[in-house]
Amino acid sequence: MSLLSVRGIHKHFGGLHALKGVSFELEEGETVALIGPNGAGKTTLFNLISCEDRPDDGEIVLDGQRIDGLPAHLAAARGLARTFQNGRVFGNLTVLENVLLGAHTRLEDLTGSGSRPGEGVLTALREIAWSIIQPRRFRRMEAELTEEVRDILSFFGDRLLPRLHQPAYSLSYANRRRTELARALALRPRVLLLDEPTAGMNPTETDEMSEVILQLQRRGQSMLLIEHKLELVMAVAHRVVALDAGEVIVSGTPETVRSDSRLIEAYVGKKQDGVAAASAGAVLEPSLQA
Repeated sequence: MSLLSVRGIHKHFGGLHALKGVSFELEEGETVALIGPNGAGKTTLFNLISCEDRPDDGEIVLDGQRIDGLPAHLAAARGLARTFQNGRVFGNLTVLENVLLGAHTRLEDLTGSGSRPGEGVLTALREIAWSIIQPRRFRRMEAELTEEVRDILSFFGDRLLPRLHQPAYSLSYANRRRTELARALALRPRVLLLDEPTAGMNPTETDEMSEVILQLQRRGQSMLLIEHKLELVMAVAHRVVALDAGEVIVSGTPETVRSDSRLIEAYVGKKQDGVAAASAGAVLEPSLQA
């Protein structure tokens, strides 16, 4: 059984058919990259998998259980963590505090809250009481989590550890993106969804993020990746799923996908006036082969 199965997903927004029967699998420890031109449906698909939205048809199965239709916080409790194309951190919180927020599902286990939908105000009051009283178990877990945060931040070399107690608003753009990824890792996700993790980064920062992804692979982390920098995709992905206009047009190993004429046409358009597909593909192939 695959760790994550996306089966026949459809999504409409009014008259727009954003996703048309999308299906693919993610195996344990695998990195699958979703690629395609703007408007292909990649972020819509991420929103459905992370339960920020619901599909109109089809199903999403995580570790043998359907999750489509779950509230997002319950999907997180089952092991889904996500970063966003436009980084989301809490500017007035420190790096440490931002990352600790990622461990909220484990705090809910400790306090006995958050395990059922509809707890609402009761859940919030219970967590506030625990934070004020701070019983011994709570303090011990906080110390353990702080040490775990330090371990997570070590992935990023000296980019974040020296800034552990600095507010996030004082960080560079790249360090805010790193902080967001660290927060997702604090959840100990079964599946990590990375939405353009190198967007806005320079080549050096992109190379560093690529190495972080490879480190996570070596630890067995299962990842689903959206990324427009195809040279990074080809360096880190085990398999690639290419979308265009809401449909899967080609999937397979990076070596197979990068030479497929359907992918080339999706990016640069179909051949016209007798121009050979190889000529059109020349625009795309350098980045695919990098």
